[in-house]
Amino acid sequence: MSGPGPLAGLRILEVGHILAGPYATMLLADLGAQVTKIEPPGGDLSRQVSAAYFASLNRGKRSVRLDLTTAEGQGRLHELVRGADALLVNLKPSAVRRYGLTYEALKHWNDRLVCVALTGWGMEGGDEPAFDYVVQAATGIAALTGEPGGPPQLPGYSSADNSAGLAAALGLLAQIVSGRGGQVDVSLRDVMLSQLNYHAAAWLNEGTPPRRLGGAHAYYVPAQLFPTAEGHLALFITHDTFWRAFAAEAGIEGHTTMAERAAHRDEVVAAVTEALAADTAMRWEARLRPLHVPAAAVRTLPEALTNDPGTVVEAGGHRLVGSPFRVAGYEPEYGRPPRLGEHGDGT
Repeated sequence: MSGPGPLAGLRILEVGHILAGPYATMLLADLGAQVTKIEPPGGDLSRQVSAAYFASLNRGKRSVRLDLTTAEGQGRLHELVRGADALLVNLKPSAVRRYGLTYEALKHWNDRLVCVALTGWGMEGGDEPAFDYVVQAATGIAALTGEPGGPPQLPGYSSADNSAGLAAALGLLAQIVSGRGGQVDVSLRDVMLSQLNYHAAAWLNEGTPPRRLGGAHAYYVPAQLFPTAEGHLALFITHDTFWRAFAAEAGIEGHTTMAERAAHRDEVVAAVTEALAADTAMRWEARLRPLHVPAAAVRTLPEALTNDPGTVVEAGGHRLVGSPFRVAGYEPEYGRPPRLGEHGDGT
């Protein structure tokens, strides 16, 4: 029998759309929080994408439909705020202020309310569009991605939105733990720059600009994708113990220290590429796993989900990837996504 979730009793309001904000609050709902999604008259735009898309970001929530541009909508908002622990807003700064969704605007109704504003450039950063790929381009992510000498690239998923959602959930919980109400400001820009940690530190402290290495790691060698006789293999060899085990299995000599491998990157990569061509990616994975060498064959998402069926859950008729948090004694129920205005319609 599953016990209550670690966030049971926590009441969170969400005024968000599409991905970053809804992802943040869904993670909290998975952990037992009661999340009420405050939607405009037409609903969250993600409802128009597809039912599966909406479900992947909004399972287990309640839905209240409010027109925040009206006095009636504002009155109902204030009623909800009185009983809430936190409000997470994922809109541009001018809209956050215009709809009265800041701590300063709401503390009269609940001075212990935690208000999280999740925006593109920060509450003082203006209303310039800040969609995921725009932020990746603006913060250096795209410039780091791709083959040397080739065009910049983007990953095939919404890394900025998802990362910012995780950060917003963490910021919300941190302020709740403090026992005080207040405003928390999280931006996609700040989150992505934070994730460029060691690249940024190298530039700021040593003047070393990041290099596009085709996905290879800037410090560890070999740590990248390699072609094999069939498919590609990811290697991530850091310390010398890994290298010795891999080199012995692959029949490679020399380059025994981390510093030597970094200093002779091209030579090491060439030797590894030649060795890996002798077998398939799946066979290399099977050979290296017993040696505890960090390696994996490149799989498609369908292959990955098939390989790890325990990550897939059912929520209201939708098969989705479950919560990344495994808490002892607690098993999320994964409720269905709500119908628009199902738990209140104040429009």
